[in-house]
Amino acid sequence: MALGEKITTILNGTIESIRSVIPLSMTIDKPSLFVQPFTQTSISVLIGMTGDLRGRLIIEGHETMFGTIGETMFGMPLEGEMLESFTGELGNMIAGNLATVVSQKGITIDITPPTVLVGQTKIYGFDKAFRVPIHFESNGELQLILTIDNE
Repeated sequence: MALGEKITTILNGTIESIRSVIPLSMTIDKPSLFVQPFTQTSISVLIGMTGDLRGRLIIEGHETMFGTIGETMFGMPLEGEMLESFTGELGNMIAGNLATVVSQKGITIDITPPTVLVGQTKIYGFDKAFRVPIHFESNGELQLILTIDNE
């Protein structure tokens, strides 16, 4: 499978995973290519991928958006360390679901444990990156970032 096909399959699989894990109504924009660095302003979860495609999956947003998702899923507000822990687990659920979805399409990926990044952070060290904005009816937004390493 060509690199472009793998990237498309991973992006589509991630979108499918987000739709199945997050129980909120959402609109997903088209992916756009961007160059490094990626700059985050609030909180994100980073999950490394190895296997047929090497890179990172980053889900970034404001703490209030992750809090809204957590409260919707668990019925209680999350703050501080609980919110940070939830953000990591949300990333883990999405990436685990992604690995299953893409394996059914012939791509094998392994995922690393989630790394939660809090505050302003810049990420360098990738060859290509794609950004997919996800808008929620609750007036919040997440950014799905897929970075690709050299093959």
